Amino acid sequence: MGKPAAPRRVGDKEALAVNTSVRGSAQKLNLVAGLIRGKKAGDALNILTFSTKAMAVDVRKVLASAIANAENNHNLDVDALVVAEASVGKSITMKRFATRGRGKSTR
Repeated sequence: MGKPAAPRRVGDKEALAVNTSVRGSAQKLNLVAGLIRGKKAGDALNILTFSTKAMAVDVRKVLASAIANAENNHNLDVDALVVAEASVGKSITMKRFATRGRGKSTR
């Protein structure tokens, strides 16, 4: 018995990879994601590999995961893959504090 399989969130010719724990601002990540939108997967990997932006490392790992998912889980041709969507949303908020008198702190 058991639970029925969950329906796929993406189509038959699509693969998906998500990372929800990137430490960095959404604005900086969106700049890097904009570099690869609409590009072929191989070209996008090259762009991210040689990018000088620090966030490109995290985006490259997610893109490599999506390519591996497409190849291994969905039997898609890696050379024909295109980055259809690269979106960035709000993620972890960094905890900051301000020091106060007598060894106390506030947020």
